[in-house]
Amino acid sequence: MNLLKLSVHNKKHKNEDKKHQINSKKIAVIIADSIVIQDVKDSLDLIGNVYYQGYDFLILREEHLSPEFFQLKTKLAGEILHKFTNYQMHLSIIGDFSQYKSRSLKAFIRESNKGKQVFFGRSVQDALSLLTKIY
Repeated sequence: MNLLKLSVHNKKHKNEDKKHQINSKKIAVIIADSIVIQDVKDSLDLIGNVYYQGYDFLILREEHLSPEFFQLKTKLAGEILHKFTNYQMHLSIIGDFSQYKSRSLKAFIRESNKGKQVFFGRSVQDALSLLTKIY
């Protein structure tokens, strides 16, 4: 996976910055027109690319993740988020999660937001606000 390819602004988000910084922590916002993480290998590739470029935190949109990620019975979410935790890469997934009716997914999101590694929010600003609290 080539991060430079992912950093190209698409029409939907063309006015949004793709790089942010809070204190000394560099934050990358992935901008792509398609699914970026289909499986665990994709997550490892992305973590490696982002880390190599000096970023500490990654913001992904809901549509950058395979739909199976949001079906907890597939265990894909757990496997992917485990990689982010193991490699100490903070992650925020942004989107409209109200569309999901699964109680277990809502609980998963709620519990993730209580931690310091993985967050779910509605916007880049939400993600940056959460980061401000931990840095």
